[in-house]
Amino acid sequence: MSGHLVLAADPMLAGDIGLVEVALTLAKVVVAFAFLLVAVMLMIWFERKLLGGMHQRFGPTIAGPFGVLQTLADGIKLFFKEDLVPDRSDRFVFKLAPYLSLIPAFLAFAIVPLGGDFNSRGGEVEWWDRVTYLQVADPPVGILLFLAMSSVAVYGVMLAGWSSGSKYPLLGSVRASAQMVSYEAALGLAVASVVLITGGLSTHDMVVAQAAEGYFGIVPRWNIIVTGLVPFIVFAISGTAELNRPPFDLVEAEQELVGGFHTEYSSIRFALFFLAEFMNTITMSAIIVTLFLGGPAGPALVSEIGGVGIAWAWGVVWFFLKLFVLLFCFVWMRATLPRFRYDQLMNLGWKLLIPVALGWFLFLAALEVGRDRDWSTLAVTVVALAVFAAAGLLLARAVRSGRSHPGGTAEQTGEPAGQVEENV
Repeated sequence: MSGHLVLAADPMLAGDIGLVEVALTLAKVVVAFAFLLVAVMLMIWFERKLLGGMHQRFGPTIAGPFGVLQTLADGIKLFFKEDLVPDRSDRFVFKLAPYLSLIPAFLAFAIVPLGGDFNSRGGEVEWWDRVTYLQVADPPVGILLFLAMSSVAVYGVMLAGWSSGSKYPLLGSVRASAQMVSYEAALGLAVASVVLITGGLSTHDMVVAQAAEGYFGIVPRWNIIVTGLVPFIVFAISGTAELNRPPFDLVEAEQELVGGFHTEYSSIRFALFFLAEFMNTITMSAIIVTLFLGGPAGPALVSEIGGVGIAWAWGVVWFFLKLFVLLFCFVWMRATLPRFRYDQLMNLGWKLLIPVALGWFLFLAALEVGRDRDWSTLAVTVVALAVFAAAGLLLARAVRSGRSHPGGTAEQTGEPAGQVEENV
């Protein structure tokens, strides 16, 4: 085989493709998949242990040192439990749904750069005389692949609830579809801001752009700073809602929906949903690190040991340190924040996150146009802030008017009945 593979812009695949190239590609896939499985096991243990400490409990303590093998024990137990399929279920879709939740998480992780020397070699590493990247694939539309996979993942939840033949799982799946639609737009607008600043869709190119010289010699050129923090906050909140993690776990909401969409699942199929939830958390954290926190980019404290270059390994170290911090924050939120009501969930997505993400994207676009045409940055900023203030006032007025609509009842408006009659 020869020729440039457009869908995998790895330099190793730009020329002739032989046995070495195929072996390296397969090795990347196996290592990435094995890492995700081990990372999920450790993440489940880490979350249970950290939650135990925050709640003044012990957490897992019996299976293995510090209870680290508790996840393995739970997995073995679930694997050998009886697999139940409801009589009124759609058997094929019921069995397919867990895989539709699991596979997109791995496919999205495939575009994440895990290491490399971004200080002098642009993230390239050389193995067996082949120059490649430390990521499974680097498609030119990489971040669009992530958005596509995050949209596909919700089908597993939707189909699991629908195919169960039970009302409570169906309600959970309906909630999942509404939640995904509400927060996917804000997520996409936050990604659009990063694409606008970096000028490309490739995740590798985004890390290269963030590895450039920073500000004042000490402040890195991460997108969390370049884009002005707002897209990072919007993406983090929307990503948490996409993951169905607390405080956005209304898809399960055990007080209202028993177990939610997976109420009828048992044995290994339930374990697949459990695995997918934590795998999606790791993948989303890795994407946040790549988009906003410089990915593997960072200083190489020691370039070589014994004549062997190890600068690329420092990229792996920095990436996993950033990933660990984000995973800690996810657990921290779970331990401290109460679950939203459903109306609060919808209001946050439609009335706050989407307008803010759209407005900030337009502001960044105005700054880029201003730089190209030599406009005053101060003038562009002042005009943008004035427009934001006017738009915010109009939106707040529209929301207030909707709450006190003359046709609304006291239950709909949240006002006393006498006040509604007075408004009429």
